[in-house]
Amino acid sequence: MQISDVEVFAAIAESYSLSGAARRLGLSPMTVSRRLASLEQDLGVRLVHRTTRSVSLTPEGEVFLPFSKTLVSASEAARVALKTNAGTASGVLKVTAPTVFGQAVVMPLISSLLAEHPALQVDLHLSDSIVDIVSLGIDVAIRIATLRDSALVARPLAPNPRVLCASPAYLEQHGVPRTYDDLYRHRCIALHGMPHWPFVREGKIVGFKGESVFSANSVEAVRTASKQGLGLAMLTYWDVRDDIETSSLRLVELDDATPEQLFITAVLPTRQQVPHRVRIFLDQLEASLSRPK
Repeated sequence: MQISDVEVFAAIAESYSLSGAARRLGLSPMTVSRRLASLEQDLGVRLVHRTTRSVSLTPEGEVFLPFSKTLVSASEAARVALKTNAGTASGVLKVTAPTVFGQAVVMPLISSLLAEHPALQVDLHLSDSIVDIVSLGIDVAIRIATLRDSALVARPLAPNPRVLCASPAYLEQHGVPRTYDDLYRHRCIALHGMPHWPFVREGKIVGFKGESVFSANSVEAVRTASKQGLGLAMLTYWDVRDDIETSSLRLVELDDATPEQLFITAVLPTRQQVPHRVRIFLDQLEASLSRPK
């Protein structure tokens, strides 16, 4: 049963004619007739007696009339409610983000977001794994990686280059590497899922694999190990920005190679009918990423 067909029946009952219903709804008489026939077919009963001059309701039509009015009224109320909320952020915003980035960048936005939009709720899933946002019903995923070909919609938010870093204590003890080949003489901290450190060297992507004294499946664990002086680590700028600012980590820049450049990207399940809560969140996140520290 289509609500548009029910609206036609209700208009016919009020105007007592197909042409009157057509004028009321801004439709052609033929369209009104077809929609009425479609509704009668769906219900399996005849709702209206048709004559050359007028129409009247059948007993079945009289029974269905109050239900049709309720359906039309509910439909109009739903349209009004959705239109009213179209410019506000409401409902549950489901977000997934990498653990360190989510804690350092996404979490500080939540309090102001909820204060500005009282009808909004936030469900944040922090994980360094790539999750299936469609099957989990997630509105938006924040990813810091080279995106594979996908049917998902990607929106770049800000650059986020990989960086080589180490604690001041480690560099004081072991020296600062200056070239790509110098890395082979240093201890490295490996992140599961990234068996090689990607560098651009002489215009080509090369993968470096050094001696891993410690490895972990968590960016947070690698970050902590690097601050503890266990070795060099390759992370992304936004993972260690605060540590660089407080001097608990130092950037290491090589003369003949640069780490791979990445972007912080918002991934959406579709570009159609993106909820207002998602647009509000992404606008605030993008603004936050663009502000200098």
